[in-house]
Amino acid sequence: MSDLRNVIIIGSGPAGLTAALYAARANLRPIVVEGLEAGGQLMITTAVDNFPGFRDGILGPDLMAEMRAQAERFGAEIIRGDVTAVDLRHSPFTITTDEESLQSRTIILATGASANLLGLPSERALIGHGVSTCATCDGFFFRGRPIAVIGGGDSAVEEATFLTRFASQVTLVHRRDALRASKIMQDKAFANPKIAFEWDSEVLDVHDAAAGVVSGLSLLNRKTGARKTLEVDGVFVAIGHSPNTALFRGQLEMDANGYLKTIEGSKTGIPGVFACGDVQDRVYRQAITAAGSGCMAAIDAERFLEHQGH
Repeated sequence: MSDLRNVIIIGSGPAGLTAALYAARANLRPIVVEGLEAGGQLMITTAVDNFPGFRDGILGPDLMAEMRAQAERFGAEIIRGDVTAVDLRHSPFTITTDEESLQSRTIILATGASANLLGLPSERALIGHGVSTCATCDGFFFRGRPIAVIGGGDSAVEEATFLTRFASQVTLVHRRDALRASKIMQDKAFANPKIAFEWDSEVLDVHDAAAGVVSGLSLLNRKTGARKTLEVDGVFVAIGHSPNTALFRGQLEMDANGYLKTIEGSKTGIPGVFACGDVQDRVYRQAITAAGSGCMAAIDAERFLEHQGH
């Protein structure tokens, strides 16, 4: 068992590294356990054009490398490994990784969320090269080009509607013959002349992984068995996100979708435990909002420790 720490941060995306920066500048000597997917979702994002301060844009991995270096410059300690267990039943809290156990007076949870994907090898190969899970992040790159949105819920319909600002045509591909989205969202989509629909359709493949760029989709009609190719330049997968909260089940309050509930900023139901970023944000899910909530969590942790006399 290592020495008692003031702050341990689980997760190394924009939220976790911003929390580390602020905690380190407050002389709290934070440890960041970066996890198996170090850097979070931005590590599979090619160009980031909407993070303030980079007028010419920046590659996602480069942005995360800069944030990591900045946190380390002020004394944040970043350790490799994945957290396998967390004990929040009493303070100090215990975090178990695949290599050691750590104890801390406060914990900042920044484990993020993972976009649900179709599970196709070609889809994974083309992430960041025409396949996206974020319309507000990447829609601009498809100005005047045909694209497809996969899904049928509120998120898919909302993204399809948003993307009509840029794309020449948006085709919503759905496995069923009716949308699951709310009626008001459906009405907007049906009334939009730039949105077309492929009903009862399953995506079999994304073209062209060999060329490294999206050129179309192979679709299977689940009712008729017919196959067709839909020519598009981009694919937005909008079948939901899953927050990475399995470690905290039974210890922290979550909403119906598994997102951690927070009050008064980043506070959870356990004093000394804070949450930030996509693990508690099911609405915005942007790098900049995650970073902002990481700042909030570090300040909340600092004030908690000060109040406790540490």
